[in-house]
Amino acid sequence: MSASPPLVYLARHGQTAWSLSGQHTGLSDIPLTPHGEVEAKALGSRLQGVKFTRVLTSPLQRASRTCDLAGFGTAAQTDPDLVEWDYGDYEGRLRADILARNPDWQLYRDGCPGGESAAAASLRADRIVSRVRALEGDTLIFSSGHFLRLLAARWLGLEAIHAARLLLSTASLSIIGYEHDQTEPVIRLWNSTKG
Repeated sequence: MSASPPLVYLARHGQTAWSLSGQHTGLSDIPLTPHGEVEAKALGSRLQGVKFTRVLTSPLQRASRTCDLAGFGTAAQTDPDLVEWDYGDYEGRLRADILARNPDWQLYRDGCPGGESAAAASLRADRIVSRVRALEGDTLIFSSGHFLRLLAARWLGLEAIHAARLLLSTASLSIIGYEHDQTEPVIRLWNSTKG
């Protein structure tokens, strides 16, 4: 009997001041709150005993610190493709403020003025998918909410717009993988915040 197809664990960073307030946090390097640090340690407890072939993290401190506190910092490789969406002119803004100026705006369709388009963010996600699918064994990825949602959509072969339907909480754990073999990509667990 052959080994099970590999899994990809997606870990969203712990709480930051801006994730708490609802501000769009793209490339701003915002630290975790004390509560976010507690969340990151709890995430590590949930992952205890799982063996990973590769651990990847965004270079942004909210993800890399979550990785460290979860106990995977020494094994992690930083991957610049895992940074959060570049929100450009919308960086630090609340969704309500953005919609007051641009009522029809949808991140996963429109991207951000002065920042990253949906096509450009999708290309980054596709590069991650391609690299991870070439690995044997399970992978653990630490990144940010909007990018991880896009990564999951692209894993499934869906256009970026479908990522809008995949909500992620801080310090959540999700797992993408396959049903029977690598021709059948699936979401195996989504937005789990409890042990």
